[in-house]
Amino acid sequence: MWIEILLLSRLAREPMHGYELRKAVEASTGHTLSNNSLYPTLRRFVDAGAVSRSAEEQEAKPPRHVYTVTDVGRELLHDMLADFPDDLALNEAEFLARVGNFGWLREGERVRVIDVRDRGLAAEHERLTRLLADQADPWSRATMRHVCEQFDTERAWLAELKRGAVHDHH
Repeated sequence: MWIEILLLSRLAREPMHGYELRKAVEASTGHTLSNNSLYPTLRRFVDAGAVSRSAEEQEAKPPRHVYTVTDVGRELLHDMLADFPDDLALNEAEFLARVGNFGWLREGERVRVIDVRDRGLAAEHERLTRLLADQADPWSRATMRHVCEQFDTERAWLAELKRGAVHDHH
């Protein structure tokens, strides 16, 4: 779903043609998008009425298609951003796609997304800590400790984000 979020949020800023859109998403996220994920997704958006497609004439070339988000698309984007189910809590791409677009969400919705991630990290930290107690292999222990430290670091960042999400009223 994160690819859909990234595409819709880009188009919600300005209409673009496919190549431009792919480059904009890559530039803002570092994720490489293939045409095999881009164009079928855009087609689904057009079919759903979330995005409109129009042909832009080019001299001595076939027309290129420009994609524009519709009101339905803006609503869909908002719903996708606000909906962050527990089973996606540990999916970093899904979480970061939402945080990167927090400007589209209200304060309570931002806090809810952060809380889902935080609960997921806390539960995973607890699970690994229990496993760590029984882990005899020093390399496995070192790896698990490292992952737990990363969770601690991210949870501190989440607390900071949450303070910002509550105080950012624009």
